[in-house]
Amino acid sequence: MKNLKYLIYREGDYFVSQCLNVEVASFGTTIDEALTNLKEAVELYLEDDNTASQFHEVGEFMLGEFAVHA
Repeated sequence: MKNLKYLIYREGDYFVSQCLNVEVASFGTTIDEALTNLKEAVELYLEDDNTASQFHEVGEFMLGEFAVHA
């Protein structure tokens, strides 16, 4: 069993869920649906022996926001 870290953010009408340990993301119309879909996608992703080696541990992380003039 692996402990995974993820983040969820709103994009329009959907919630996007992104795993920080592997390059997998999903979405749903609710936070719970987005998380359930992400768990399923990560499980399928890690079933492949070639992609399982791409798992990396994530320690502490910070989520922030800043503005730039563009």
